[in-house]
Amino acid sequence: MTKKKILVLSDHPLSPSGVGTQTKYFIEALLETGRYQFVCLGGAMKHTDYTPQRVEPYEEDWTIYPVDGYGTHEMIRSILQKERPDALWFMTDPRFYGWLWEMENEIRAHLPMVYYHVWDNFPAPHFNKLFYQSTDKVVCISKVTHEILKRVAKDVESEYLPHAVDSEFFKKFKSEEGVNSIKGMRQNLLNSTDAKHFNKDKKIFFWNNRNARRKQSGTLIWWFKEFLDEVGHDKACLLMHTDARDPHGQDLPHLIEHLGVGDGQVFLSTNKVAPQDLAAMYNAADFTLNISDAEGFGLATLESMACGTPIIVTMTGGLQEQVTDGKNWFGYGIEPTSKSVIGSLQVPYIYEDRISQKDFNETLKKALNISDKAYKKMSIQGREHVKKNYNFKTYKNRWVEIMDDLTERHGSWNSRELYDRWQLMEVA
Repeated sequence: MTKKKILVLSDHPLSPSGVGTQTKYFIEALLETGRYQFVCLGGAMKHTDYTPQRVEPYEEDWTIYPVDGYGTHEMIRSILQKERPDALWFMTDPRFYGWLWEMENEIRAHLPMVYYHVWDNFPAPHFNKLFYQSTDKVVCISKVTHEILKRVAKDVESEYLPHAVDSEFFKKFKSEEGVNSIKGMRQNLLNSTDAKHFNKDKKIFFWNNRNARRKQSGTLIWWFKEFLDEVGHDKACLLMHTDARDPHGQDLPHLIEHLGVGDGQVFLSTNKVAPQDLAAMYNAADFTLNISDAEGFGLATLESMACGTPIIVTMTGGLQEQVTDGKNWFGYGIEPTSKSVIGSLQVPYIYEDRISQKDFNETLKKALNISDKAYKKMSIQGREHVKKNYNFKTYKNRWVEIMDDLTERHGSWNSRELYDRWQLMEVA
């Protein structure tokens, strides 16, 4: 049996980003069938070695070409010529792939395109319509995204398929070993606090995100400091798992020092960790925070809920469907009070949701004062919400069905209709 080859344009699938993680899940789901091979442009990272990578244990079935940025016309032409893939699958903000739609006629003469949609904004970005119409299948990560798509390009084939988490790693720790590791982690944090701020019952808030502007890393530290000024610096601490000096964010160590919250109020975790260790951080925390101005989905909040830790989020994008099912709440959602308009020459506008500092403070106060009964209810219901709606097995099986259907309908590289209409150019 000849395996179908899929070209993937996305974040590097072995990177810790939410997009990278979901790309890895997608690839592994199809590799398990034994019917697919993958060639990836591993973007969104600065690489030191550009040698094509073979991913163990898949060997010849999974190759990653490291690139800076997200690729170019010439790269894709070269890959098409060399690899002859049967379909193109891509996932990230479409403005990073503006050049891809410029090549629509070149690409779609040879292979269908599937877009895993991560962008959602109101009002609906009608300039995206051409992107959608140039794609054979659009799969949306959130209900908000899917509604936007249906409004902007109702004739485009689409469906809703949210992210999922691997419950093998992200779960409530119940074993003696797991419980002890949580106790140890919490104790280490508390013991790092100076004497005047020590409190064995201190609430731990956890933030696991990229240090990027829309993620509001700097604002979070500032607001958290002023929150502690109001309620007492012995009441809570903040653990931030991130790149401390991301070029797209702020110098967090400098900010922590400048604001004077480095003696036990705000902690930084900057080393890359295994999923099991990340799950331990979620378990050790009392609440997970995500106050991003815009969030297509927000995988970290889903991981947190799978571990039984309630979430505090801005009511934007996919975060809205995670924090509540319309009846029950699995944490606290903070409603935006204003919108900010940003944009570029590539993208005329993007609307970002902004919450107020006052609402942030009031929500954290609620979290401080929540009863044990109410907290336990949030924790249990949140885990059940994840199991029911973001099932990892369902996610994998549906992607297999989608790609099987797509490749069956459109054929292979060698049988594709219109194959001879465009001649691949030689690229050095």
